[in-house]
Amino acid sequence: MRPAILNPLFTPVTDLPGIGPKSAALIERVAGPHVWDLIRAQPNRVQQRTRITEPTDLYEDQLVTLPLFVLQHFAPRSPKAPYRVNCMAGETPVQLVFFNAKGPWLQGQLPQREDRIISGKLARFNGNWQITHPDYMVPPEEEETIPAVEPIYPLTQGLTSRVWNKALAAAMELAPDLPEWTDPSLQQQQKWPGWRESIGRVHFQGEIEGNRRTEGLRRLAYDELLAQQLSLMIVRERGRRRGGHPLVGDGSLSDRVRANLPFTLTDSQDGAIDAVRSDMGRAQRMMRLIMGDVGSGKTMVALFSALIAVEAGAQVAIMAPTEILARQLHANLFDALNKVGVRIDILTGRDKAAARRPVLAGCAEGAIKILIGTHALFQEGVDFRNLGLVIIDEQHRFGVHQRLALGQKGDAPHMLLMSATPIPRSMILALYGDLDISKLLTKPAGRQPIKTIVKPQDQWGEVAQALSRAIKRGDQSYWICPLVEETELTTLTAAEERHAMLKQMFGERVGLVHGRMKGEEKDAVMRRFKAHELDILVATTVVEVGVDVPNATVMVIEHAERFGLAQLHQLRGRIGRGSKASTCLLLYTAPLGETARSRLSIMRESNDGFVIAEEDLRLRGAGDVMGTRQSGLPDMNFASLPEHNDLLDIAQKDAQLTLNKIPDLAGPRGEALRTLLYLFEREQAIAFLEAG
Repeated sequence: MRPAILNPLFTPVTDLPGIGPKSAALIERVAGPHVWDLIRAQPNRVQQRTRITEPTDLYEDQLVTLPLFVLQHFAPRSPKAPYRVNCMAGETPVQLVFFNAKGPWLQGQLPQREDRIISGKLARFNGNWQITHPDYMVPPEEEETIPAVEPIYPLTQGLTSRVWNKALAAAMELAPDLPEWTDPSLQQQQKWPGWRESIGRVHFQGEIEGNRRTEGLRRLAYDELLAQQLSLMIVRERGRRRGGHPLVGDGSLSDRVRANLPFTLTDSQDGAIDAVRSDMGRAQRMMRLIMGDVGSGKTMVALFSALIAVEAGAQVAIMAPTEILARQLHANLFDALNKVGVRIDILTGRDKAAARRPVLAGCAEGAIKILIGTHALFQEGVDFRNLGLVIIDEQHRFGVHQRLALGQKGDAPHMLLMSATPIPRSMILALYGDLDISKLLTKPAGRQPIKTIVKPQDQWGEVAQALSRAIKRGDQSYWICPLVEETELTTLTAAEERHAMLKQMFGERVGLVHGRMKGEEKDAVMRRFKAHELDILVATTVVEVGVDVPNATVMVIEHAERFGLAQLHQLRGRIGRGSKASTCLLLYTAPLGETARSRLSIMRESNDGFVIAEEDLRLRGAGDVMGTRQSGLPDMNFASLPEHNDLLDIAQKDAQLTLNKIPDLAGPRGEALRTLLYLFEREQAIAFLEAG
């Protein structure tokens, strides 16, 4: 149960004094339903008002606060004309301008022949000074109500800064003094204020000096990260205590499959397989993430991990995020497994009832040892006789909650997550602190680095020559466009338009695939491309992950400046999967911004996905890199990666040491940390603690 001290923070915003239902609804839309949601909403910028006595050119286009003497009101002669109020600032005329204004209200706010303090943006119009729609208009005795430094929040239509600030002030009055959960030595070292003072500093309450806001924000960022790391570790420990079923293979199937391979596994692959074998042999449930760069051979790790489970008499479920990837994975594994007598099948949401019935029956009976599919695997009616291992391919496409739900199939099956998207170290801690990690750092022998060339969009001649040379060599090419069809709203090249143009240049062996096509259509085109019935495949980012065509050696990406670094790297990784030299052409439209220029430069200089991932995080931030909803990235109000990477490291160590000393979070600090978990709505972790 939530501690009573937190109840004021979880009061509905509708209960705040002076805030009506309409305003409360708008506040809820921006921040959330509770007082705490309002308090932890961050300003997106800060504006400063300069106190002056008379306008000069020095203050043009600046926010100023100045005393005015109101002279005369001029109501508009037409509805579209503005309402004007002539005033004097000392000896200088200043006009206040209002559109769609109510005359009687303005006359009450700005009485003629009286002094007023006005604050707003000072501008010149036709040589005269004016302020349009002042932010503040108060009598001289209320001048202190105009803030010198004012945070600006991302509001919605109909919600004014004045109403927001009024609600925030009322919310801050409700904020209690919470017990201190920060380690005393750390708090002293960092010179952090208490929780309540930190909240005030973040919202620029009180005197603003030096790094006061930064110190407050770092303290709150640490609180947020500590709560997150504590909850991850508690969940992980619960998983360990829950236990699992040891799966020990005899190596008979693995040895036969390995003997049939036309290549040798890399040391990284063997190391990851050994780690999986060790995990699955314990009486604790495996929770492991295999992470590698594009083309590092994670499919082979999945294959041999599955064989360990099958050798031990268990079944395996392998889930991919799209139907294309599921069918490709099935095709890649079928021959190797068929040769050793292991039955493998596939199930997708597109399969008809007649096709599903034998698959469902084979799965329930245990005859199907490995079942590959999409989300359809985990729907009601899909039953396993003895599910021992769940493998989730391209797991970054699934959220944390989906990951937890998948583990409910079967009796505590081992979990193996696969990602060909390199993830920055800080993101690993934030997202996967409950998992063990294996990295595939080397690529299979024979693969060559991809040459990356950056060119302006209009250099068609060179691009066409590259495609022509590839076709003459018998190689294939990808052509990536950001859109499906041309629209009036953008000049970005559409996939359908480019497909038509390339067909005119190179003939009928040019295919098109995009997300709006039906599954059967996409599969048919991909099969033709893989069978080399097509020389060029025009596509959107639907081919970003997993499509494996070793004969493809050229990748053209139009409007490359519009893509993120990680996405560009994933797309580039569709080529260079064989032993042939490959080239990636990044086409851009000038002029380039600084960030876009940096991205393209990094792509040209590096083929290392882990280096690229760190740069992507630096340039875009965690939410944009991973996609908060799609990846399961926790919503962060105060913490920002990579800005607070150092705090994430400290929080991880603090959480681990704390749970080693007080695993049940008992005692004064333990109780304070429980308050912290409830504050950041990590009740599930508390429930796990209570359940032992």
